Amino acid sequence: MLDHPSLPPQLLSLCLLFLVCSVNKGACSPGEGRRIWQQPKPDLFIKDQALLHDNFPSGFLWGTGTSAFQTEGAWDQEGKGASIWDHFTHSSAGSDLENKTANVASDSYMRWEEDVEALEYLGVKSYFFSLSWPRIFPDGVAKNQPNAAAVEHYSRLIEKLHEKNIEPVVTLYHWDLPQALQERYGGWRNDTLVELFEEYAAFCFHKFGSRVKLWFTMHNPYLVAVQGYGTGVHAPGETGGPAVPLIVAHNLIRAHAKAWHTYNNYYRPTQKGQVSIVLGSHWVEPQRGEAMGDNVEFCQQSMEAVLGWFANPIFGDGDYPVSLKTKHGALMPSFSTEEKLWVQNTADFFALSFGPNNFRLGRGLERNGQTVFPDLRRVLGWIKLEYGDPWVIVAEGGWFSEASVGREDTVAIYWMKRFIYQVLQAIKLDGVKVSGYSTWSLVDGFEWNYGFNVRRGLFNIDFCQQNRTRIPKTSAQYYKQVITDNGFPRDETSREIRGSFPCDFHWGIADSTLQVQFYPFSPQFTDPHLYTWNLTGDNSLHPVSGVTMQTRPAQCTDYLAIHNHLRLLKSTGASHFCIALNWSLILPQGDLSNVNVEALRYYRCVLTELKRMDINAVVILYYPTHRAPNQGLPEPLYASGGWLNYSTVEAFQEYAALCYQQLGSWVPYWITINDPNRLVDVYSSEKEKHQAVHHLILAHAKAWRLHEREYSSQQSAKVSLALHADWAEPANPFLDSHSAAAQRFLLFELGRFLDPLLGTKYEKEHDKGDYPQEMKAHLEERARVTGIPGSPLPNFTKTERKEIRGTLSFIALNHFTTRLVSPYPPTHSKLKHKQPPDHGCLILTDPTWTSSGLGQALVPWGLRKILNWVSQRYGEALPILVTASGVDDQAVVEDKLRQHFLRSYLQEALKAHNFDRVNLQGFYMWKLQDRQVPQFGLFTSSQHNSKAKASMTVYREIITHGGFPKDNTTQTCRPSKLQEPCSACVWMSENKALLVFGGCLLITAVMFVALLIFVIITKRNQTRERGMKKVNRRNEGFTVCPCPPVKYKL
Repeated sequence: MLDHPSLPPQLLSLCLLFLVCSVNKGACSPGEGRRIWQQPKPDLFIKDQALLHDNFPSGFLWGTGTSAFQTEGAWDQEGKGASIWDHFTHSSAGSDLENKTANVASDSYMRWEEDVEALEYLGVKSYFFSLSWPRIFPDGVAKNQPNAAAVEHYSRLIEKLHEKNIEPVVTLYHWDLPQALQERYGGWRNDTLVELFEEYAAFCFHKFGSRVKLWFTMHNPYLVAVQGYGTGVHAPGETGGPAVPLIVAHNLIRAHAKAWHTYNNYYRPTQKGQVSIVLGSHWVEPQRGEAMGDNVEFCQQSMEAVLGWFANPIFGDGDYPVSLKTKHGALMPSFSTEEKLWVQNTADFFALSFGPNNFRLGRGLERNGQTVFPDLRRVLGWIKLEYGDPWVIVAEGGWFSEASVGREDTVAIYWMKRFIYQVLQAIKLDGVKVSGYSTWSLVDGFEWNYGFNVRRGLFNIDFCQQNRTRIPKTSAQYYKQVITDNGFPRDETSREIRGSFPCDFHWGIADSTLQVQFYPFSPQFTDPHLYTWNLTGDNSLHPVSGVTMQTRPAQCTDYLAIHNHLRLLKSTGASHFCIALNWSLILPQGDLSNVNVEALRYYRCVLTELKRMDINAVVILYYPTHRAPNQGLPEPLYASGGWLNYSTVEAFQEYAALCYQQLGSWVPYWITINDPNRLVDVYSSEKEKHQAVHHLILAHAKAWRLHEREYSSQQSAKVSLALHADWAEPANPFLDSHSAAAQRFLLFELGRFLDPLLGTKYEKEHDKGDYPQEMKAHLEERARVTGIPGSPLPNFTKTERKEIRGTLSFIALNHFTTRLVSPYPPTHSKLKHKQPPDHGCLILTDPTWTSSGLGQALVPWGLRKILNWVSQRYGEALPILVTASGVDDQAVVEDKLRQHFLRSYLQEALKAHNFDRVNLQGFYMWKLQDRQVPQFGLFTSSQHNSKAKASMTVYREIITHGGFPKDNTTQTCRPSKLQEPCSACVWMSENKALLVFGGCLLITAVMFVALLIFVIITKRNQTRERGMKKVNRRNEGFTVCPCPPVKYKL
């Protein structure tokens, strides 16, 4: 033991009091963390920050870490003493010591140089590792002679790290207490360990401190206290009642403080290092996101019960949180006034552990609907508010993977990306001072009570092999890339461009099945009575008995719903409107025996009004939906098997003929079937799914051929079908198997429809008209592996192949988002007890992608990629229309999410058109108006007065400019359609009734003024006449000299 003189208590108290009030002012007012739930969550769309592309600060400390017990092995070699974890695992392992203990683990004590090579591969700037207390001092007492082999081992490791320009970050205690101290003193229950730990720390500072600038006294003491001495899940496995974890935590805090003071007083002046403690935390959000009153208080108490338990004495006011003292009462140990000042500020920066171990315990702290959520950004924000904006190092960040994943740890990549991304957001958007991040852990190891069943390493280790070879996982490749890039730099392809779409580009709006209003608004078409009003002063109508009027049939202009709906459409500036007919409404029986002429009449009214407005109609014949009964089919057809029965194919052709005949004069674009690749998802049987696809393709082809034969010469319309076309991105960019899975997914989604109808541009003409060869090969191999007799995929006859070949006039794609695709893991289907999908792919999502309320990810670049994929496979001859694209937004009017969607997705469409030469000829926004609650509409629902949302203005501006021109000028090739109407004209159009009323008032006023003038003039004339008569009467009493008359010469 190194002897150190102690400072007088009075001087110590004064120094600490000065440090508290002058250096860490935030600590003088604890409890500010609760503000994070009271404030609105940050708006991701301010300054176009929907997806943050940025770098970490220069000098950011990238690292990774391990702990001694989990990785070193060599548990009884070269003089090492037993730890409580050695004893704990040996006691329960039985004879299976190799698989249930860490006797060998990752063998890092012997293979430490391989660990350094792994660090070099990653390119990290730091290595977070722990010293083994029982390896250095087998009996735990630092007054005794240290184990020279252990001291030499750690010295070699530190020297090698410096040689490789890697900063050693050393933890003194990561849970492996010497077993001797547990047996002699009862472990951390005994405050004797405070002094023993300080002596051990002093030795380490003295021996290694000249080469170590960052120290952690201990790692996540919360788990030591709760799991080790409360639940007994961790070593030493004690369950001593509610008071014991509180005592253990008290001793751990005092031990940390004593070690910090030792370094501060005797080693900092020469070594100039920093010392902290790694504290673990979870995160909670209030019930249903409601940050009100008790909900916020419950969340604050939950954080105080874990992170605040240790952080408040050290970074706060020197004492435990009030909520903990209230909860535990007399069981809670207390700090004296001197101890509070002594414990307070005993950390040079804040070190955070954020991983699965705390989250498992955090779920037990949920109260009143709280949700435990892995949001590292919010934890960092809470720390900033609660503890006065300290510098923070994330000393442990990461999640676990199943042992079976090996080196292909795809999910771990996205956990890593999520946490690192949240740290970047905290730095750039919230101003949190984060200086470093350590991904946990470097290599696979013994994961405490989970043993070898889960893995957290960046490097895979096969624990069945003696050589313990370190093989980089895909997460290591990803982390290496992040370190090289120092974050998430903006890709050149993601930058905005300037340019315009061509003049004939379809600026469209897509909608679902048009709601038919059978009866006009006014009762004059059905009610023959004549009424009197307010005769008795009761403001009511009374029918005149014995009098009947003749009713008249309604005209298209009498349907106010049509006028109101299309008035909204016209105000957007859209040139095209995509609407769907209701098959089951037009033909309730599925055949021509019962034709709903009123429905057809209503559709004609809509189409004629669109034509009058100079808006092109795109009409969908069949719009299936999961929510509608019978898949949108007429009930008799659904009852007879629907799309599993060939008779539905024939019925669809008959229905298409009726629509062409009755409505074709007003329709320039037909879509036979919308989203057939989503419709087939309703079939659970793989065989049924393929049969339905087969019949849908035939139904479309027959409808197309029918139009070509009988109607194209008169109507000149184009016919296609619309496919749901989300992009498929390989979930793991480092694995060829994921790239192959993404391509296979696209073939099953799009290729199995487009290949038979178009054929690829690489196929010869006579080979076209069949399913993709890659898809057929996959299904045949799958059938062979599973023992199914033959592929479930039906075959087209020679006649059918000829009939379906070339039956598309354009390619219609409904694109909304991007999916991450991986091969379906064999273990997944066993765990879920269900058959993998026919394409053999698993769908994942990137948690860093911005998502809507319904969970739709906004991935603009996915649109460009799907357009290129289609163009490259099927050629540029046919035009491509994006016939539906949009996102739900819960905002009533200021829908910032949808505004961002519009700009970013149309930017990618412009890049595809201008840079990639994709024959893109239209983009249709989904959709015009909400039905009830705010979702996809550009306008609110009629219940909310059909207000235009902010996104409608954005879309109209883009249409007006024809895209994103350099000078924001209006596109001049279609001035009558694209010029924004004058505000006065719009106002007059929207307020016709008010104008009529105002006109009447004006006419009345003019007539009144004219009448008033007439009366005034009349009265004036009458007054003048009366005056003349009086003068004449006065003149009659005088003699007037007669004058000769004047004579005029002519």
